[in-house]
Amino acid sequence: MHIPDGYLSPSTCAVAFLIAAPFWWVAQRRVQRLLHTRLVPLLAVVSAFSFVIMMFNLPLPGGTTGHAVGMAVAAIALGPWAAILAISMALFIQAVFFGDGGVTALGANCLNMAIVGPLAAYGLYRLIAAGSAITARRRVVAAAAAGYCAINISALLAAVEFGVQPLLFTDAAGTPLYAPYPLSVAVPAMLLGHLTFAGLAEAVVTGGIVAYLQKANPDLLRATAGSAGNAPPARLSGWRPVRSLWLGMAVVMILSPLGLLAAGTAWGEWGAADFQDAGARAEITRASGNIAPPQGVPAGMRRLEALWSAPMPDYAPSFMQNAHVGYVLSAIMGSGMILLAFYLLARLTRPAGLTRPAGYRPSSGRR
Repeated sequence: MHIPDGYLSPSTCAVAFLIAAPFWWVAQRRVQRLLHTRLVPLLAVVSAFSFVIMMFNLPLPGGTTGHAVGMAVAAIALGPWAAILAISMALFIQAVFFGDGGVTALGANCLNMAIVGPLAAYGLYRLIAAGSAITARRRVVAAAAAGYCAINISALLAAVEFGVQPLLFTDAAGTPLYAPYPLSVAVPAMLLGHLTFAGLAEAVVTGGIVAYLQKANPDLLRATAGSAGNAPPARLSGWRPVRSLWLGMAVVMILSPLGLLAAGTAWGEWGAADFQDAGARAEITRASGNIAPPQGVPAGMRRLEALWSAPMPDYAPSFMQNAHVGYVLSAIMGSGMILLAFYLLARLTRPAGLTRPAGYRPSSGRR
C-alpha cells in the first residue's frame, strides 16, 4: 500500500499534499502541548511499532504481498491527532531512508494510512466500544473491527488514486504516463488482498494489543475512552510507563526478518525495470486479473522514479552481507530515527513558558 514514486502524477501528489496539510497542521496544534520530551517515548514507541509492523510482509492472493499498518493501534493508544503524527513520521522515515513508498507520493501515503485510516479506526472503535468498561471484551472486538475496516478504507483510497491515473494522464497515443491500470483493475486487485489476509492481520494485531493493554497498561486505553479522547494522561509520560512497550518492540524488531519470507511484490509497487522484465511482467499480469501492463515503462513513471535514491532501499543496508541481519538493523535504525525525530520536533515546537502537565513530578533520579 506504499505508493512508489512514478505511480501518481505530480498534480495528483500535489493535491494529496494539499489535502493532508490541514490535518498535519491541526494534529500538530492539538498535540503541541504533549510534544515535550517526557511524552516523546510514548509517541515514538507507537510510531516505531507502525514502522516495524509494516516490514512484516504477508503473502496475498495473486502472488503479491501486503502488511498491517498499526493505524488502529495508534488511534486507540494516542487518540486520532497524535496518531496522525505518529504514523506520518513512520511513513516519512520509510520513504526517505528506506525507499518504502515514494517521496513524491508521501502526501498520498500519509493521507491514506496516517490520516483517513486512523480517523476511521478511532471513530469506529469509539462507536462499537461506547459505554463499555476498559476491560470489557467488547473493546477487543471494537479494536479488531476498527483495524479491519480502517486498512480496507486506506487500500480503497490507494486503489482509486492508482485507478484514476490512466483516465487523466496519457500521452498522445493514449498510453498511460503513470500507474497503468484503470479503476476496474486497481480496485479489485487492491481490495482482494486487504479484505482477506492483510485486513485480518490488522484485526488480529489490533485486537491482540488491546487485549494485552487491558491487563498490562489500561491507562493507554483510558486515554481514548472518554469524551476528551486524544490526550494521554501525564502519568504515561517518561520512559518508565512505556519501558515494557519498548521491550516488546525489541522482540518485534528481532522477529522482523519473518517479513522476508513472503515472496512477491505488493500490488502497485513494482519498479520501472519490472515492466521490462519477462518474469516480473508475468507476475504483474497474474496479479492484475490477467491483464498485461503496457509494453514499455510509462514515461512519467520512468522520470519520477529517479528523483530520489534512498540510502538503504528495501531495508537492505549496503554494508550488510546478511539480508536478515540487515533487516533487523533497519528496524532498529528506523525506530531510532523516529525517536530522534520526535525529540527534535518536541524541542522545535515547544512553546515558551510551557507549564508542566497536571500530575507531573520531577524525576528523583531513581529510574
